Amino acid sequence: EVQLVESGGGLVQAGGSLRLSCAASGFTFDDYGIGWFRQAPGKEREGVSCINMRAGSTYYADSVKGRFTISSDNAKNTVYLQMSSLKPEDTAVYYCAVDTWGRVPGGGTLPSSWYDYWGQGTQVTVSS
Repeated sequence: EVQLVESGGGLVQAGGSLRLSCAASGFTFDDYGIGWFRQAPGKEREGVSCINMRAGSTYYADSVKGRFTISSDNAKNTVYLQMSSLKPEDTAVYYCAVDTWGRVPGGGTLPSSWYDYWGQGTQVTVSS
């Protein structure tokens, strides 16, 4: 059974930092990717970042480029999202998900339809 467990969310002041973790287990895909999505109340889910676990290629949404960094520890099947210079508009529930094809967009948006397995989410709240 595929399991994704997010952790690291919390309350932080604007300008602060948080590091989210996504621990994946229960599968042995040859090539896969982990993506981070977020959803704020009343808004659509937004693809924030993703990484191909074999090649290490990454993607960032324009809204977080230069502030967020995605990385992976393949030995632990864990992906991290380091979030810096946080803004109140970053407030959302953050989800990680697995794409069994390991796709990384060349630009544009990150489609949630690529992802087959999802974690339960972790709340990030940025106060002004």
